Amino acid sequence: MKTSIHHIHLNVSSAKKSLPFYKDLLGYLGYRIVDESPEHMGTSNGTTDLWIVQFRRNRLKCPFHRKDVGLNHIAFRVGSKKAVDQFAQKYLAPREIKPLYRSPRLFPEYRKGYYALYFEDPDRVKLEVVYFPVEKKIKKKRRR
Repeated sequence: MKTSIHHIHLNVSSAKKSLPFYKDLLGYLGYRIVDESPEHMGTSNGTTDLWIVQFRRNRLKCPFHRKDVGLNHIAFRVGSKKAVDQFAQKYLAPREIKPLYRSPRLFPEYRKGYYALYFEDPDRVKLEVVYFPVEKKIKKKRRR
């Protein structure tokens, strides 16, 4: 059975901070809003949905940290290195969002041609815009 990710549900600590952040980011990345209230926002790009939801205050025991059990980061794949660089210049820079790890840059330790930009949302959830070339399948010669 082959599957794909249908949706991701991300709880946030402050709808007032996070919903505008994600509305702006996801709109830039081609997502459209499919459902919205003051406490949540559902978006879709036609393939994957991303839901941003205000968590219940009584659930706050510890702040989010990506190295704890659970979500580490969300990556958005784009079609070229140029698109990663343009995102850094046209989206992050004007909003004064600081990239992480001296990115964008190559991360060859992940895979050949892996070029990524990392940054954080208002709750410090790590986000990534990434490009890597599609690996061509090698056709095996048929034995006769």
